[in-house]
Amino acid sequence: MAVMTLSSRDFNQGVSEAKRAANEGPVFITDRGKPAHVLMSIELYQRLTRGRQKIADLLAMPGVADIELDVQRSSELAQAADFS
Repeated sequence: MAVMTLSSRDFNQGVSEAKRAANEGPVFITDRGKPAHVLMSIELYQRLTRGRQKIADLLAMPGVADIELDVQRSSELAQAADFS
């Protein structure tokens, strides 16, 4: 999988080239030298997001209300605030 990096200016001047490159792998678009956006083919996007469910869908599953969850409270993470 080829990865390409373009500045925003180069992307604006060569959108067709960027779209062709996205068929080969992700195209990183930078703003002032820092990655800001990623252009990818729909096939790659679908492959990356396949099988992931949204939390709202999981909570709406039938029978979820019958699940018991016993969570032990941990005092290790809690600390008193220091306002000095």
